Amino acid sequence: MAAARLSGGCGGGGGENRLVSLPLSRIRVIMKSSPEVSSINQDALFLTAKATELFVQYLATYSYKHGRGKEKRALSYSDLSHTAEESETFQFLADILPKKILASKYLKMLEREKRDGEMEEDDDDDQEEESEEEDAES
Repeated sequence: MAAARLSGGCGGGGGENRLVSLPLSRIRVIMKSSPEVSSINQDALFLTAKATELFVQYLATYSYKHGRGKEKRALSYSDLSHTAEESETFQFLADILPKKILASKYLKMLEREKRDGEMEEDDDDDQEEESEEEDAES
């Protein structure tokens, strides 16, 4: 209960003195969505919230410093996606923060992949026919 009191999680109004900014109730819901979790200790909830805040802060700061944010004096989505793609530390976020592409480029990519897939199938069919002919000749 001490963590909830410290974080302002139990009743107490004003948000200025809170030690965590993220809503503990939402974090609890996310944690409980895991089938392995049956109950959540208040201290564990508080520490998870605080660790999440520190992680997001570090990601934002790193992205700002290593992206174009300094030039524009603003952090953009492209800075975050660039960080996820280029930094080994944040590589695990690459699927969550993909680079933005235009819909037309995406459709062209899909078409190319579809054509490449069909060509591979044709090559596989040709190889199977050749091996069947070789087997028949033997």
